[in-house]
Amino acid sequence: MSYFSGLISTVFERRYRKALSDEVDGRTTSELCEALLSSHGEVSGTTLARNLLDRYAAMGSDEKTEFFKFMTHELEIDPADVISTLNAYKDKPGKGTYRAFAAACEPQRQELARRLNQVPGATGQLVQMRKDLLGLMKEHPDFEPLDVDFRHLFASWFNRGFLVLRPIDWGSPAEILEKIIAYEAVHEIDSWDDLRRRLKPTDRRCFGFFHPSMADEPLIFVEVAFTKGVPSSVQDLLADERDEIRAEDADTAVFYSISNCQSGLAGISFGNSLIKQVVSDLSKDLQNLSTFVTLSPIPGMNKWLGGTQLGAATAADNQALAAHYLLEGKRSDGMPYDPVARFHLGNGAMVHAVHAEADVSPNGRKQSNGAMVNYLYDLTQISQNHEQFVGEKTVVASAAVKALSRSIAAKSQGD
Repeated sequence: MSYFSGLISTVFERRYRKALSDEVDGRTTSELCEALLSSHGEVSGTTLARNLLDRYAAMGSDEKTEFFKFMTHELEIDPADVISTLNAYKDKPGKGTYRAFAAACEPQRQELARRLNQVPGATGQLVQMRKDLLGLMKEHPDFEPLDVDFRHLFASWFNRGFLVLRPIDWGSPAEILEKIIAYEAVHEIDSWDDLRRRLKPTDRRCFGFFHPSMADEPLIFVEVAFTKGVPSSVQDLLADERDEIRAEDADTAVFYSISNCQSGLAGISFGNSLIKQVVSDLSKDLQNLSTFVTLSPIPGMNKWLGGTQLGAATAADNQALAAHYLLEGKRSDGMPYDPVARFHLGNGAMVHAVHAEADVSPNGRKQSNGAMVNYLYDLTQISQNHEQFVGEKTVVASAAVKALSRSIAAKSQGD
């Protein structure tokens, strides 16, 4: 009886939703938003949310701009209400006055996003919505408060507790493998054979974070190679003809590519948790692994060097220039100029070694004249390195890297 009761209930619910859908088709988008915000019924709210999401999906750029204008300016907080409720709480702290203050501080657009998210599959659509918003913000800086609200919500919806770490291998579903090819942002995957070489061998691994509401969409993934010793060249690491080793014979795990997949989640950090989780899991599974390093690009190097007085680099100088840039290239706030360096150093890694001619691809030449860097994740030093970097903006580096940096600085002074 429960099966048939559920079936009948589903039929009636679908008919009810269709009737509601037909009813609201003629409303404006702003009227649909207001109706959703005032809705108290689960079925009617879900139908309104689905109608809004479907309508948004069909919008052109101009219509999306108008929609974001409405969300930014019509669903904003009332500053006077915030001040008055704050004063009331200050004069008489308590549950009621605090609740009123908290309600005044939250713009209606946050609640609108929550109600839109009650539709199955809506989370991915809202991520796409933020991607559209980010693309429009350069011309519409007034949308920035709306982006703050999206980021605030996403930081909660995509926190580590909701993320699932999944291995990605040659036997994973084709739709996920296709996305790995599409989302690879560091070393382009140019064919299915290329992907197979990265996923199928026993000395290769790939891991990704997924969210239950976007089960077939990786949020971020990392590609790992098991090696004997620390590698100095991505060409050697990804060579078509290389000698495969058993995972049990490797002493080093190399994180050679980390790719964020969802533009709409920009600013939501996953990489820190991903690397630490993978390091922890690999340490348990393969106790022979003693070293965990990256083989990372240096994307800001040539741009920064163009603004220094170091002069043109010869091939022999490039390794030292890379070391100098990683240790001394800073922004006005004292943080490293290089975004990859900020990421790994902020995670508690250290600059372990730099290598000339490590990435001779066109992109590698363009970014850093082919130089790459190993960041070392020493499990005994991660917390200390992180505190030094965050608290004192100290770039922790090996003695060899420091010596290379000093050599180029001395040469510059001599010139």
